[in-house]
Amino acid sequence: MAARKRFQVMSLTEAAASRVQEIMDGAASRPFGLRVGVKNGGCAGMSYTMEMAEAAAPADEVIEDKGVRILIDPKAVLFLLGTEMDFKADKLSSGFVFQNPNQTSACGCGESVAITPASPEALAGAA
Repeated sequence: MAARKRFQVMSLTEAAASRVQEIMDGAASRPFGLRVGVKNGGCAGMSYTMEMAEAAAPADEVIEDKGVRILIDPKAVLFLLGTEMDFKADKLSSGFVFQNPNQTSACGCGESVAITPASPEALAGAA
């Protein structure tokens, strides 16, 4: 029986993959991957989190995209479903940005967001 292809929870742009690779290459010890998630907090209710990970947790969703390994906690999967991570740089700032179809709003400072988890009901309502 052929293996069923799984839906990729998150993707990276070339700019994001390149920047993550630069950060990992500059680390004192080579990390296993980049852990991306969400946490409660901020004026809009949630914020994105990122940290280098030495290993995957048993239930992590592991994504390989453009040569970069991303780890997603199972509690964050529904909040990040369909998200594209990008890296933007201009004269005044640089940083990772998330194009998340589940994000419903963001605060003025850009540090926190409101995210509704993906669900079959939400998908049926969008049709």
